Amino acid sequence: MTSSPLPETTIDHFRRDGAVKLSGVFDKDWIAELRDGIDRNMREPGTYAKEYTPEGKPGYFFGDYCNWQRIPEYDRFLKDSPAADVAGQLMGARKVVLFHEHVLVKEPGTEERTPWHHDQPYYCIEGTQTCSLWIPLDPVPREVCVEFVAGSHTWGKRFLPTKFKGEAYERGDEGLEPLPDIELQRGEHTILGWDMEPGDAIAFSFLTVHGAPGNPGTGGNRRRAFAARFCGDDVVYVKRKGEVSPPFPDVRLNHGDPLRGEEFPVLRG
Repeated sequence: MTSSPLPETTIDHFRRDGAVKLSGVFDKDWIAELRDGIDRNMREPGTYAKEYTPEGKPGYFFGDYCNWQRIPEYDRFLKDSPAADVAGQLMGARKVVLFHEHVLVKEPGTEERTPWHHDQPYYCIEGTQTCSLWIPLDPVPREVCVEFVAGSHTWGKRFLPTKFKGEAYERGDEGLEPLPDIELQRGEHTILGWDMEPGDAIAFSFLTVHGAPGNPGTGGNRRRAFAARFCGDDVVYVKRKGEVSPPFPDVRLNHGDPLRGEEFPVLRG
C-alpha cells in the first residue's frame, strides 16, 4: 500500500536527528492485525524468542524476531501496509528491502531496561539507507518510551554489540568501540522520546543510539511494540567476524552482495 507523501520537515528531522515521530501513520485495522500477530507469537514463540525477566522478578519482558514467514499477520502488515513506502520516503530509496521484524513486549511491572545500543553492528549488513519503524500497540507515555540520542547516527562510530542481558558479543571486527555511558552523560546529549498512541510510529536509523526504560507501573498499560526493519538501495550483505543477531543461518549470499532472496524480499522498487 502506498502512503501519503511525508512532510519534507519530517524527512529532514529523520536525516538530521536519526529518529522522528510519525503521528497516525497506521490505521486501527493494521494495529489490530499486529496485536493478533503478537498474541500468536507469544503463544507460539519462535526459534529466537527470549524472556529477559529473571525468575522471581515482577513483570515480563518478552522478545522475538524473524517470524514474519510463519505468522500471517506479520506477513500481511509488512507487505501490504504503508510501512515499506514510509521507510522508502525517509531513506530516499528507490528499492525497499525487508530486513526483519522484531517484537518487544514489556508487561506492567517490568523493571528491565533495554540497554543503550545501536543496531547496525549486530547485523550482517552495511549501508546508509536504513530505517526501523517502532510501532506501539498500546498507549506509551514519554516516561516508558524508547529513547534516542539525536544525531548519534552521524558520529561515524561503531559500538560493540551488547546482549540485552548485559554480556558483550564475541566479535573480531576492527573499529568497534565500547559504548559511552549514556545514562551518566544524559546532560551532554539531546535525548528524544515521545508520548505515543497506537497508530503512531518512531522511525530511526540502524546507527542511532537508543535504549528504553522498563514498564514499572503495575497499574499501567502493556507496552507491546512491533519493529519493522527496512534497507534501501546501498545496503549490502556482509560477513562479520563473529556472532551476529539475527543470525540468518540459511542465507547463502556472498560478502558485498545486495540483499535478495526469500529472507530479504524486495517490497518496493
